[in-house]
Amino acid sequence: MAWIMLFIAGLLEVVWAYFLKQSHGFTRLTPTLITLVTMLASFGLLAAAMRTLPLSVSYMAWTGIGAVGAFLVGVFVLGEAANAMRLLAAALIVSGLVVMKLSTTQA
Repeated sequence: MAWIMLFIAGLLEVVWAYFLKQSHGFTRLTPTLITLVTMLASFGLLAAAMRTLPLSVSYMAWTGIGAVGAFLVGVFVLGEAANAMRLLAAALIVSGLVVMKLSTTQA
């Protein structure tokens, strides 16, 4: 269950990062509110997952899911560049997450 909460927390990190961009520096009300609500939900689920999972695993997975997810949203939704170096960087993050998951025996 902790891994499911952590995965959802990471997805919510992607959502709040996207709406943070859409808020234009907190100058637009609706994206700002969505940012704040999803940020709180993401932190709450991260905290709940950390009751069971180690800090290193939890935080790395949360930030990794958020980083790769934000990269994908940037490419597919916002039309940002997806060159070979950026794709390699995302692949390295994903491979690090897989190794970290395989290295833990908890939850």
